[in-house]
Amino acid sequence: MSRDSFAIGPVRVRAGAARDLELPITRLITGADVGLPVRVLHGREDGPVVWVNAATHGDEVVGVEVIRRLLTSLSPKEMRGTLIAVPVLNVLGVMTGERYLPDRRDLNRSFPGSARGSLASRIAHLMMTEVVAKCEVGIDLHTGSDRRTNLPQVRADLDDPRTRELATAFGAPVMLHARIRDGSLRHAARERGATVLLYEGGEAWRFDEWAITAAVDGVRRVLASLGMVEPADPAALPAIEPSVECRASGWVRARHTGFLHLDAPLGQRVTEGDRLGSLSDSFGRTLRLVRADRTGIVIGRTEAPVVNGGDAVVHIAEHLLDPEG
Repeated sequence: MSRDSFAIGPVRVRAGAARDLELPITRLITGADVGLPVRVLHGREDGPVVWVNAATHGDEVVGVEVIRRLLTSLSPKEMRGTLIAVPVLNVLGVMTGERYLPDRRDLNRSFPGSARGSLASRIAHLMMTEVVAKCEVGIDLHTGSDRRTNLPQVRADLDDPRTRELATAFGAPVMLHARIRDGSLRHAARERGATVLLYEGGEAWRFDEWAITAAVDGVRRVLASLGMVEPADPAALPAIEPSVECRASGWVRARHTGFLHLDAPLGQRVTEGDRLGSLSDSFGRTLRLVRADRTGIVIGRTEAPVVNGGDAVVHIAEHLLDPEG
């Protein structure tokens, strides 16, 4: 018996086929329609239903390229289960070059949304009803914001065995046990029973190759762990180190206004008190050193050359160093 077709929006996707569609969002003042772009890959054989989305914030484009590359490598004729790809969730933000929506609302604080609410609320509701409600696993792709760059990392509820299993399978350099924010896609989807991984990597408005590659490989490893695709040949890929598990994190903040010179790259292991960089005045005189306030690994940093006292400059995930390391 052939597998049933997959219903989404106004269409049905037959087994072993892919289908592009747009789910209506709103209409511009010019009369042009704006829709949510979606591609469905409906495998020939039964399996999990998974979504992957990007650009929840309009300036976070790494995930858009991740999904593009992922889709070029997958064939529904060779897949089990169903993959729903939403490469640009915040369509209007990407179109206008803004992180938020035209009403200045943060889409990732607007879930689960409402069909009659604000524009952000309506997009959230559309995502929840047409995509999340049909899925058991989701991968939400993000990058750093506000001139910050992030080490490839998975943020998830590592106390949940199923979530932890998939986070481990993803294989990012770091997996961080992260609290769930009210109004986020991850929170709303979890309330509906889905297992969700949030990926962070790279910088806003940049195609950072290292962040893209880590995410493409990670998503494929998750799909393989779910039995949807065949695992990659280990001989064809470089060996990866197990993810460093971190249970908490915090930002080191500038204690003076000045020009910032950071010496700590992403991924560096640091011990409390280590020098991370310095702040200088316009003549180059050192005003203050920047030091680690905890032991751990650098998972994020600002790329801003000028900072004010109190600005976040280095993000450290707490991880006790091996006594021999």
